[in-house]
Amino acid sequence: MSDHSQAVAALRGQYSAIPTGAPVRLAKPTSNLFRFRADQPGGLDVARFDRVLSVDPAARTAEVQGMTTYERLVDATLPHGLMPLVVPQLKTITVGGAVAGLGIESSSFRNGLPHESVRELEVMTGDGEVVVVHPDDDLFRGFPNSYGTLGYALRLEIELEPVKPFVRLRHVPFGTAAECAEVIAAVCAERSYQGEPVDFIDGTVFSAHEQYLTLADWSDTAPHVSDYTGRDIYYRSIQARRTDYLTVRDYLWRWDTDWFWCSRAFGVQRPLVRRLVPKRYLRSDVYRKIVAWDRRRGFTAKLSKTVQESVMQDVEIPVSKLAEFMDFFHREIGIEPVWMCPLRLRDRKGWPLYPMDPEELYVNVGFWSIVDLAPGEEMGSRNRLIERTVAELGGHKSLYSDSYYEEEEFWANYNGPTYRDLKRRYDADSRLPDLYAKCVLRS
Repeated sequence: MSDHSQAVAALRGQYSAIPTGAPVRLAKPTSNLFRFRADQPGGLDVARFDRVLSVDPAARTAEVQGMTTYERLVDATLPHGLMPLVVPQLKTITVGGAVAGLGIESSSFRNGLPHESVRELEVMTGDGEVVVVHPDDDLFRGFPNSYGTLGYALRLEIELEPVKPFVRLRHVPFGTAAECAEVIAAVCAERSYQGEPVDFIDGTVFSAHEQYLTLADWSDTAPHVSDYTGRDIYYRSIQARRTDYLTVRDYLWRWDTDWFWCSRAFGVQRPLVRRLVPKRYLRSDVYRKIVAWDRRRGFTAKLSKTVQESVMQDVEIPVSKLAEFMDFFHREIGIEPVWMCPLRLRDRKGWPLYPMDPEELYVNVGFWSIVDLAPGEEMGSRNRLIERTVAELGGHKSLYSDSYYEEEEFWANYNGPTYRDLKRRYDADSRLPDLYAKCVLRS
């Protein structure tokens, strides 16, 4: 903790040295955001904020710094037979990033979102002050979905839960989205399926007529264990197997090796290429760096014979509207596969900057690809269509990627009055960009 205090003091010194009016950003080696902006020099050095400070097995808590990746956190907690209540799918997502933004995984139907397991939060605000806040404090409640526009998470105390050595997976097929939604609602209510327990649930949509729910539960033993960190590809196993077993660590990172299915764009799902690529490069952060390089150079865009729009989004849809949304999505967008993950807020008070109904079961729908635009179709039109449809169905959209909202519409969706009040109190001089400027406006 003394090292942490020294790091905090040094960071405050860096912050105070930035001239008034100069842009403020974090200098960090990885990012899981897909709002690509022009490169900027400098930035706050947060390299000293990437450690797990302590794990308390008796209290089932961990003290972590804000730039700690979930990969490092899981490596620290699993030896104690514990894991975070929600572990987002990609190894280099940071704990502070999942709290300031949003995270989700297959335990979210029972554990909510990552910020709901935080007990204490240390923040350096836009005013340069360092404050420690708790669940009853306004900044604590408003920090999720603020994306670093109110301040930066420096230290967090989070809850942990016990694990077992293995996870059993059942891949259950469905012919329609309506059937799938009905079972999602029942499983999340009962935490079981056909009389057997369900500790984790997510889904994969390969087409309008082929979708699977993966229903998983803890297991002390396993008759066999699959390995999807090398030649075999996890998402393809969903179609080929009905039952599978993974170690707990491999289950948590089952999506990272191929960045869900997005690694196919880099050719590494071809057997010959995959044999030649070292396993250490089969990681989401490697693929994301390639995408960032391509976006800066415009290489893929120059080769394409059509005008293409990037559609990389996660949206939350009420389970009662899931089938309607999927019908729209297959008809108007046409990206496949698609990921589904149900969630229900654990905290009944809710979170003001991402106002979801705590009594409602939602399904996160994630889709990450490009679509061809028709001649004359405006760039952003497909994303804009998704935004309007999500709103019409009573859903919400995460802000980690491109957004196209008009300003008034944006603040109506993300609680402008509460945000502006927090901004006045914790960043009075607007040293940090506001949420609309950071998440929607393009530089």
